[in-house]
Amino acid sequence: MGLFSKNASTLETLQNAIESRRTIYSLEKEISISDDEVENIIEHAIKHVPSSFNSQSTRIVLLLNENHDKFWDITKRELKNAMGPDREFQATADKIDNFKHAHGTILYFEDQEVVEGLQNQMPNYAENFAIWSNQTNAMHQFAIWTALSTKEIGASLQHYNPLVDVVVAEAFDIPKSWKLVAQMPFGNVREQAGEKAFHDVNNRFLVRK
Repeated sequence: MGLFSKNASTLETLQNAIESRRTIYSLEKEISISDDEVENIIEHAIKHVPSSFNSQSTRIVLLLNENHDKFWDITKRELKNAMGPDREFQATADKIDNFKHAHGTILYFEDQEVVEGLQNQMPNYAENFAIWSNQTNAMHQFAIWTALSTKEIGASLQHYNPLVDVVVAEAFDIPKSWKLVAQMPFGNVREQAGEKAFHDVNNRFLVRK
């Protein structure tokens, strides 16, 4: 028998953790746990989150202190360059500065060397490996996001790739085969998320007996 079938409270704890995970944009520079504990949460996810064919293709970079600030400075600069001088930039700058106000940022990557290796080994599945790779990355994002929320640490998921990919790789000495997928600023919650609306579950879940 599985763990959940033997211990209902474990399932309830898991479901409560899933419910507590929200997108939080207003974050503090401080967090209620140590940076070492954040590292442990990420390491646990890297070790235990599943991947297709046990490929373990997800790569993660934790940015703290000046490196966290540096990432958002890079992002703001690249966005300003991309938008051009004729576009109003203040709203975008304010948004990026808000992410910079967080404690740290988690960068999520997928190692394309691993993905391409699987494509070469199993050409019949070649076009699916990129899809499965992104699914693996998403599971890491969700696992870490949920774990942080159990410690009352808020986070949001951002996607400024591929705009910042080249500059970020150079700035943080990222291996060439790592493809940036998402960015997650995190910190203590400064302002809670609003009430969440739900579409009718009956339109999203079918049971056939």
